Amino acid sequence: MIQSMTGYGKVTAEFEGKKIHVEIKSLNSKALDLSTRIAPLYREKEMEIRNLIAGRLERGKVDFNLWVEKDVVDSATPINMAVLESYYKQIHSIAETTGIPLPDDWFATLLRLPDVMTKVEVQELSEEEWAVVSQAIHEAIDHLVAFRIQEGAALERKFTEKLDNITALLASIEVYETERVNRIRERIVEALEKTLSVDYDKNRLEQELIYYIEKLDINEEKQRLANHLRYFRQTMAEGHGQGKKLGFIAQEMGREINTTGSKSNHAEMQNIVVKMKDELEQIKEQVLNVM
Repeated sequence: MIQSMTGYGKVTAEFEGKKIHVEIKSLNSKALDLSTRIAPLYREKEMEIRNLIAGRLERGKVDFNLWVEKDVVDSATPINMAVLESYYKQIHSIAETTGIPLPDDWFATLLRLPDVMTKVEVQELSEEEWAVVSQAIHEAIDHLVAFRIQEGAALERKFTEKLDNITALLASIEVYETERVNRIRERIVEALEKTLSVDYDKNRLEQELIYYIEKLDINEEKQRLANHLRYFRQTMAEGHGQGKKLGFIAQEMGREINTTGSKSNHAEMQNIVVKMKDELEQIKEQVLNVM
């Protein structure tokens, strides 16, 4: 089954009061276009994360986001009590020595002084925490792949519908082919007899008509288009990773349909060709999303 390049996965894990969020999403792209936003603590693992994503997702414009939501109590900036007490004693001593009045609002004064408010950050990533984060990353990728498979199934149904429509339209051309040949013959004979009013060699005319009609024959185009339709179905059945090949097949289908239209020389056949082009255009638009 084919896979879409569109996908989304998100997982939240917990470790020692922290909520670790992993989010990954992808859209279509000719190759793997990976951008990452990783919390500082985990940046040492960026290459490992990139290699993991590249190995699993292969293609697509991928956005990966890893961030931490800490508990409110843990995230509050702590007050350095030792420094605060030292400032308090120093201010008292200065006031007694110089006669300068003590501050009315002790907290407002003390909390503005350097190093009273300190931010303690964990600088090292433990193996236990990385194991939790790594598991969350794998699960997020699993969710994205499942999303891609689901979208791929929808694309396959859409492609099958369009291929069936083109196949039916191709078969409907046959009705007009004999009529088209007779009309061409009648127009040429009428032009010779009535419009130009000239004598002509009927045997020679027949030979020229056969040559002319052979130039307008579309049997080869019909056969090649039927082969391309069948090959497109077979390629879809081969599984994911066939997006580029399906795009090439769709291009070949377009060439045969265009040649059929240029050779048709018949209003109804040209209408059918326009309908086939419309169905094919919808395939081309969606095949860009296929892995």
